[in-house]
Amino acid sequence: MEQWLTIAGISVGIVVLFYLLIFKILGLRVISSNEVAVVEKWWSPKGSLKDSIIALNGEAGYAPGLLRGGIHFKSVLMYKIHKYPLITIPQGQIAYLFARDGSPLAPVQTLGRIVEEANNFQDVSGFLKNGGQRGPQRGILREGTYAINLAQFIVITPNYIKSISSNFKQDQNELVSMQKTLADRNGFTPVIIMGRSNESSDMMGIVTVHDGTSIQQGEIIAPDMGEQHASFQDPEKFLELGGRRGKQIQVLTDGTYYINRLFATVEFRTKTVVPIGFVGVVVSFFGREGVDTSGENYKHGELVSVGSKGVLEKPLMPGKYAFNTDAGKVVLVPTTNIILKWNKTETGDHKYDENLTEVDIITKDAFEPSLPLSVVMHIDYKQAPWVIQRFGDIGMLVNQSLDPLVSAYFKDVAQTKTLIELIQERSAIRERAVLEMREKFDKYNLQLEEVLIGTPKTTVADTQIENILMQLRERQIAEEKRVTYQKQQSAAESEKSLREAQAIAEQQSFLTKSKIQIEIEGNNGAALASRAEEESNQIIALARANASKIKLEGEAEAFKESNVGLAKAQAIEAQVKAYGGAEFRVIQEVTDKLADAIKNTTVDIVPKTVVQMGNSENGSGGNSTVMDTLLKFITLDKLGVSLQHISEPSTTAQAIESITQPNQGEDVQRKETEATKGADVNTETVTK
Repeated sequence: MEQWLTIAGISVGIVVLFYLLIFKILGLRVISSNEVAVVEKWWSPKGSLKDSIIALNGEAGYAPGLLRGGIHFKSVLMYKIHKYPLITIPQGQIAYLFARDGSPLAPVQTLGRIVEEANNFQDVSGFLKNGGQRGPQRGILREGTYAINLAQFIVITPNYIKSISSNFKQDQNELVSMQKTLADRNGFTPVIIMGRSNESSDMMGIVTVHDGTSIQQGEIIAPDMGEQHASFQDPEKFLELGGRRGKQIQVLTDGTYYINRLFATVEFRTKTVVPIGFVGVVVSFFGREGVDTSGENYKHGELVSVGSKGVLEKPLMPGKYAFNTDAGKVVLVPTTNIILKWNKTETGDHKYDENLTEVDIITKDAFEPSLPLSVVMHIDYKQAPWVIQRFGDIGMLVNQSLDPLVSAYFKDVAQTKTLIELIQERSAIRERAVLEMREKFDKYNLQLEEVLIGTPKTTVADTQIENILMQLRERQIAEEKRVTYQKQQSAAESEKSLREAQAIAEQQSFLTKSKIQIEIEGNNGAALASRAEEESNQIIALARANASKIKLEGEAEAFKESNVGLAKAQAIEAQVKAYGGAEFRVIQEVTDKLADAIKNTTVDIVPKTVVQMGNSENGSGGNSTVMDTLLKFITLDKLGVSLQHISEPSTTAQAIESITQPNQGEDVQRKETEATKGADVNTETVTK
C-alpha cells in the first residue's frame, strides 16, 4: 500500500513538473483561428519603456505584433498573453479607433492622421514608425473582420468599447463620452441622402469639417476643394488640397457616404426649389470681390457675376438646386402678375400686402372715407436682381415704397374731387392713374399693369356718405325706371309688331294659297273666257247657219205649204162644189174632227148611267142624250144660229150632267172650240 502511494505521489509530481515545464516554463499557448493575442513582456534585458506603450525594440511592455491562430510558446516567466476574438464590424456600421501610442497631435489637429502603412490599423509597427499619432483617428473601420492590437488601439462601436489597457478604467469616461457623441451624430452609420417621396423637395447635406486649419479672415465658409477627396470620405486628401475646417460650401447630394463624424458632421436640408412663375435672385455671402455690372447710372448697389460676393446679376430660373444656404440666400421673385390689395380684410397668398390697409382720403367736399385699392404689377425676370439689390425683398418694396407712393397719389386725386365725382368718375380716374403711375413704377424697375379702385367706405357710425349714396341710388333707380318704362313701351310696340308679324306668318300659308288660287282662278277664268268666246263664236256661226237653214227651210216649207194650200184649196173648192156648198163642207170637217176626238179620248163616250132629259114642250123627259144636244149646239153655231135664244136646260139636268162628267163638258167644249177655230181658218183659207 505504501508502495502504491509512493508511486502515485511520484506520478503526480511528474505531471506537475511536466505542466510547469510545458505551460509555465516553456509557455505553451494555443490560439484558435478566430482569435488573436497581444503579448505583454514582463521584463527585458533592454529595460522598460519610458514614453510609449508599445515596445518596438524588445523592451518590456506590449509587443506591437499579435499572436494569430496556432500553437505558440511564451514563457509565463517573461510574457503575459491577452487573448480575445477578432474585431468584426457588421455591414452598414462604422467603427472608430483611439490610438494609445504615437506622436502627439499638432495644435491644428483634432484627429490623428491616417497612415497607409498601418494597413487599416492592423500593423502597429507600421503605424508608429510612419508617423502615426495618438488620440482619435481620422481613419475608420468599415464592414469586415480585423486583427486589431487592442493594446495600441481602442475600438469604439455602437455596442461596446474594446481595449486591454490596464488603465482602461481611468480612460473609460472619456471613451464613453466619445461613444455618446458619435451616437448623437449618427456616426456609426454611413450618411445616406436621397429624395423623400412624400415631400416636394429632395434632401442635401451641409458639411462642417472639424479638423484642419481655420478658414481665412473675413470668410464665413470654406471654399470648394473639388471632388478628389471623395466628398469628405478621404480626410487626408481633403487636408492635402488645402481644405479648412468649418462650414463647407460644397454640399452632399443623393448617395451614401462613409464619413468620419469626428472629422465632419452632416446637416440635412432640403434643396432650394424655384417654382414656376418665380425666379431666384442669389445673394452670395462667399466669393471674391466682384466687378459691378449695373453701370454707372445705377446708384442703388452693385450686381456681380457668379463666384463673387453680392447680388448675382443672373437669377436662378425655375428648377431644383442644391444651394448651400449657409453660403448665400435665394430670394424668390414672382414673375407673374402680382395683385396688391390695399384692403385690411383681404390678403393675397403671397402675403406681400398683409400690412396694407385702405387709403384714408379727404374729398373736395370734406368727406373722409377710406378708399380700397388694388394694384396689378409685374416684375421682369431680367430686372429681378435690380429690384432685390434696390429694395432687399418684395415685402420691403411694397411696405416702404409702393404703399407711400400709391397712398399719396390717391390722396392728391381725392382732394380735387367731390365724393359723388369720385364715385361717378372712377373709370376716368383709374385710367389716368394707370398712365401717371406707370412712369413712377418704371423708375423702380416695375411694370404697372392695372389699377383697380373700390367703393369708398366709412366707419359704422358715419351715415352721411351713406345718405349721399342713398340719394344717388334713388336717383339712379328713378332714371332706370324711366328708361325701363321707355323700354317697356318700345317692347310693347315691338310686341305688337311681333304679334302682327306672327299673325301674318300664321296666315301666310293661307295668303299664299289664296294668291295661288287667285292666279289659278284667273288662269281658269281666262281659259273659260277664251273657251266661252270660242264657244260664242261657234254658237254665232251655228246660229247663223241655223238661221240660214231655218230661213231656207221656212221658205221651202212656206213654198210647200203654199202649194199644198193651193192644192187643198182647189180640192176643197172641188169638194164644196161636190157637196153643194161651203156649209156642208164645214159640217163634214167638224164631224170628222169629232170622230177623231172620240176615237182618241179616254173618256167613256157611252155613259154608264143615262140621264134622260125632259122635253120642254110637253114637260116630260125625252130620250135625247148629251151628245145629241152637243151636236145640236155645234151645228146651230156653225149654221149661224144664235145660241142665246135657245133655252138653257133645266137646272136639275145640268147638275146631274156636271156630277156625272165634271170635266167632260169642258174638254168637249175645248175641242169643239179648237175645231171651230180650225174650221174658221180653213174657211178663211178656202175663202181666200
